[in-house]
Amino acid sequence: MATTAPTTARISLAHVTLEVADPEAARGFLGAFGVEAYVGLRAAEAPSTGFRGFTLALTVSGPATVDGFLAAAVDAGATVLKPAVKSLWGYGGVVRAPDGTIWKIATSEKKDTGPATREIDEVVLLLGVEDVKASKQFYVGRGLTVGKSFGGKYAEFVSGESSSVKLALYKRRALAKDLGVSEDGTGSHRVVLGGATDAFTDPDGFVWDSATPPDASRS
Repeated sequence: MATTAPTTARISLAHVTLEVADPEAARGFLGAFGVEAYVGLRAAEAPSTGFRGFTLALTVSGPATVDGFLAAAVDAGATVLKPAVKSLWGYGGVVRAPDGTIWKIATSEKKDTGPATREIDEVVLLLGVEDVKASKQFYVGRGLTVGKSFGGKYAEFVSGESSSVKLALYKRRALAKDLGVSEDGTGSHRVVLGGATDAFTDPDGFVWDSATPPDASRS
Protein backbone atom coordinates (compact mmCIF):
# COMPACT_ATOMS: atom_id res chain seq x y z
CA MET A 1 0.00 0.00 0.00
CA ALA A 2 1.43 3.39 -0.95
CA THR A 3 2.18 5.89 1.76
CA THR A 4 1.49 9.59 1.57
CA ALA A 5 4.22 12.06 2.52
CA PRO A 6 3.33 14.70 5.11
CA THR A 7 1.84 17.81 3.54
CA THR A 8 2.92 20.21 6.28
CA ALA A 9 4.41 23.31 4.70
CA ARG A 10 8.11 23.86 5.30
CA ILE A 11 9.27 26.93 7.21
CA SER A 12 12.49 28.88 7.63
CA LEU A 13 12.94 31.80 10.00
CA ALA A 14 13.56 34.51 7.42
CA HIS A 15 12.78 37.56 9.54
CA VAL A 16 11.53 38.74 12.93
CA THR A 17 9.03 41.57 13.34
CA LEU A 18 8.38 43.39 16.62
CA GLU A 19 4.90 44.81 17.13
CA VAL A 20 5.22 48.19 18.83
CA ALA A 21 2.98 51.11 19.71
CA ASP A 22 5.38 53.69 18.26
CA PRO A 23 7.43 52.37 15.30
CA GLU A 24 9.32 55.64 14.84
CA ALA A 25 10.54 55.68 18.44
CA ALA A 26 11.37 51.97 18.30
CA ARG A 27 13.31 52.50 15.06
CA GLY A 28 15.39 55.15 16.78
CA PHE A 29 16.19 52.79 19.63
CA LEU A 30 17.20 49.96 17.30
CA GLY A 31 19.52 52.27 15.40
CA ALA A 32 21.18 53.64 18.53
CA PHE A 33 21.48 50.13 19.98
CA GLY A 34 23.00 48.84 16.74
CA VAL A 35 20.53 46.05 15.95
CA GLU A 36 18.39 47.61 13.21
CA ALA A 37 19.60 45.05 10.66
CA TYR A 38 18.06 42.16 12.55
CA VAL A 39 14.40 42.98 13.15
CA GLY A 40 11.51 44.70 11.44
CA LEU A 41 8.78 46.78 13.06
CA ARG A 42 5.07 47.27 12.66
CA ALA A 43 2.50 49.23 14.57
CA ALA A 44 0.22 47.27 16.87
CA GLU A 45 -1.82 48.05 19.93
CA ALA A 46 -2.37 44.42 20.93
CA PRO A 47 -2.75 44.22 24.72
CA SER A 48 0.14 42.65 26.58
CA THR A 49 1.08 42.55 30.26
CA GLY A 50 4.18 41.25 32.02
CA PHE A 51 6.61 38.83 30.42
CA ARG A 52 6.00 38.42 26.69
CA GLY A 53 7.63 35.00 26.60
CA PHE A 54 10.71 35.65 24.50
CA THR A 55 14.01 37.44 24.33
CA LEU A 56 16.38 38.48 21.57
CA ALA A 57 19.94 37.54 22.54
CA LEU A 58 23.13 38.98 21.09
CA THR A 59 26.35 36.98 21.20
CA VAL A 60 29.46 39.17 20.94
CA SER A 61 33.22 38.78 21.15
CA GLY A 62 34.10 39.84 24.69
CA PRO A 63 33.12 41.61 27.93
CA ALA A 64 34.05 45.09 26.69
CA THR A 65 31.76 44.67 23.68
CA VAL A 66 28.96 43.48 25.98
CA ASP A 67 29.44 46.61 28.08
CA GLY A 68 29.39 48.80 24.98
CA PHE A 69 26.09 47.40 23.73
CA LEU A 70 24.51 47.64 27.17
CA ALA A 71 25.63 51.26 27.53
CA ALA A 72 24.25 52.11 24.06
CA ALA A 73 20.92 50.51 24.98
CA VAL A 74 20.67 52.43 28.24
CA ASP A 75 21.63 55.70 26.54
CA ALA A 76 18.79 55.04 24.06
CA GLY A 77 16.24 54.58 26.85
CA ALA A 78 16.49 50.92 27.88
CA THR A 79 16.07 49.75 31.47
CA VAL A 80 18.64 47.42 33.01
CA LEU A 81 17.06 44.17 34.21
CA LYS A 82 20.33 42.43 35.07
CA PRO A 83 23.67 44.27 35.13
CA ALA A 84 26.50 42.57 33.26
CA VAL A 85 28.32 40.03 35.45
CA LYS A 86 30.60 37.03 35.05
CA SER A 87 28.97 33.63 35.26
CA LEU A 88 29.84 29.99 34.75
CA TRP A 89 29.11 30.44 31.04
CA GLY A 90 30.82 33.77 30.40
CA TYR A 91 29.73 37.38 30.83
CA GLY A 92 26.46 39.13 30.07
CA GLY A 93 23.59 41.40 31.02
CA VAL A 94 19.92 42.04 30.21
CA VAL A 95 17.94 45.17 29.31
CA ARG A 96 14.34 46.00 28.42
CA ALA A 97 13.87 48.34 25.47
CA PRO A 98 11.34 51.21 25.70
CA ASP A 99 8.93 49.17 23.54
CA GLY A 100 9.07 46.31 26.07
CA THR A 101 11.28 43.89 24.16
CA ILE A 102 13.88 42.18 26.35
CA TRP A 103 17.43 41.95 24.97
CA LYS A 104 20.25 39.85 26.40
CA ILE A 105 23.86 40.62 25.45
CA ALA A 106 26.47 38.01 26.30
CA THR A 107 29.81 36.46 25.47
CA SER A 108 31.34 33.10 26.33
CA GLU A 109 34.61 34.90 27.05
CA LYS A 110 35.42 36.08 30.57
CA LYS A 111 38.37 38.23 29.53
CA ASP A 112 38.84 40.54 26.59
CA THR A 113 41.23 39.34 23.92
CA GLY A 114 40.90 42.53 21.88
CA PRO A 115 39.31 45.98 21.89
CA ALA A 116 35.56 46.53 22.12
CA THR A 117 33.70 46.48 18.80
CA ARG A 118 30.17 47.04 17.52
CA GLU A 119 30.14 43.64 15.84
CA ILE A 120 27.48 41.03 16.59
CA ASP A 121 28.49 37.40 16.15
CA GLU A 122 25.00 35.92 16.41
CA VAL A 123 21.41 36.91 17.17
CA VAL A 124 19.09 34.33 18.70
CA LEU A 125 15.33 34.58 19.12
CA LEU A 126 14.73 32.55 22.25
CA LEU A 127 11.13 31.48 22.77
CA GLY A 128 9.95 30.57 26.25
CA VAL A 129 7.76 27.47 25.92
CA GLU A 130 5.87 25.21 28.29
CA ASP A 131 7.20 21.94 26.84
CA VAL A 132 10.54 22.11 25.00
CA LYS A 133 10.33 18.54 23.68
CA ALA A 134 6.82 18.99 22.30
CA SER A 135 7.61 22.37 20.74
CA LYS A 136 10.81 20.98 19.25
CA GLN A 137 8.88 18.16 17.59
CA PHE A 138 6.28 20.64 16.36
CA TYR A 139 8.96 22.67 14.58
CA VAL A 140 10.77 19.60 13.27
CA GLY A 141 7.44 18.60 11.75
CA ARG A 142 7.33 22.01 10.08
CA GLY A 143 10.71 21.47 8.45
CA LEU A 144 13.28 22.92 10.84
CA THR A 145 16.46 20.99 11.65
CA VAL A 146 17.67 20.70 15.24
CA GLY A 147 21.20 22.01 15.75
CA LYS A 148 21.54 21.47 19.51
CA SER A 149 19.24 19.86 22.05
CA PHE A 150 19.52 19.34 25.80
CA GLY A 151 16.62 17.11 26.74
CA GLY A 152 13.54 19.03 27.81
CA LYS A 153 15.51 22.13 28.78
CA TYR A 154 16.75 23.74 25.57
CA ALA A 155 16.80 23.28 21.82
CA GLU A 156 18.04 25.38 18.91
CA PHE A 157 17.56 25.03 15.18
CA VAL A 158 19.90 25.36 12.26
CA SER A 159 19.58 28.80 10.67
CA GLY A 160 18.49 29.01 7.04
CA GLU A 161 20.56 30.90 4.49
CA SER A 162 17.98 33.70 4.38
CA SER A 163 17.90 34.25 8.14
CA SER A 164 20.06 36.57 10.21
CA VAL A 165 18.43 35.30 13.42
CA LYS A 166 18.61 31.80 14.93
CA LEU A 167 15.53 30.23 16.56
CA ALA A 168 15.83 28.48 19.93
CA LEU A 169 13.50 27.14 22.62
CA TYR A 170 13.82 27.35 26.40
CA LYS A 171 11.46 26.55 29.26
CA ARG A 172 9.38 29.68 29.87
CA ARG A 173 9.97 29.66 33.63
CA ALA A 174 13.72 29.15 33.20
CA LEU A 175 13.92 31.90 30.58
CA ALA A 176 12.13 34.40 32.81
CA LYS A 177 14.47 33.55 35.69
CA ASP A 178 17.51 33.96 33.44
CA LEU A 179 16.25 37.38 32.35
CA GLY A 180 15.46 38.55 35.87
CA VAL A 181 11.70 38.93 35.41
CA SER A 182 8.54 37.23 36.66
CA GLU A 183 7.22 34.54 34.34
CA ASP A 184 3.70 35.97 34.65
CA GLY A 185 2.30 37.62 31.54
CA THR A 186 -0.78 37.67 29.36
CA GLY A 187 -1.82 38.86 25.93
CA SER A 188 0.16 39.27 22.76
CA HIS A 189 3.78 38.18 22.53
CA ARG A 190 4.33 41.30 20.36
CA VAL A 191 6.63 39.39 18.01
CA VAL A 192 5.90 37.78 14.63
CA LEU A 193 8.14 35.21 12.97
CA GLY A 194 8.33 35.33 9.18
CA GLY A 195 9.09 32.52 6.80
CA ALA A 196 6.01 30.30 6.69
CA THR A 197 4.29 29.32 3.46
CA ASP A 198 0.96 29.56 5.28
CA ALA A 199 0.38 31.58 8.43
CA PHE A 200 0.03 29.57 11.63
CA THR A 201 0.36 29.83 15.41
CA ASP A 202 2.59 27.47 17.39
CA PRO A 203 1.55 25.64 20.60
CA ASP A 204 2.69 28.57 22.77
CA GLY A 205 0.90 31.25 20.79
CA PHE A 206 3.83 32.55 18.72
CA VAL A 207 2.58 33.69 15.32
CA TRP A 208 4.27 32.92 12.00
CA ASP A 209 3.47 34.62 8.71
CA SER A 210 4.98 34.92 5.27
CA ALA A 211 4.78 38.69 4.92
CA THR A 212 7.73 40.74 3.77
CA PRO A 213 9.30 42.58 6.71
CA PRO A 214 7.22 45.78 6.97
CA ASP A 215 10.05 48.04 8.02
CA ALA A 216 12.88 49.70 6.14
CA SER A 217 15.26 48.91 9.01
CA ARG A 218 15.88 45.54 7.31
CA SER A 219 16.64 46.98 3.90
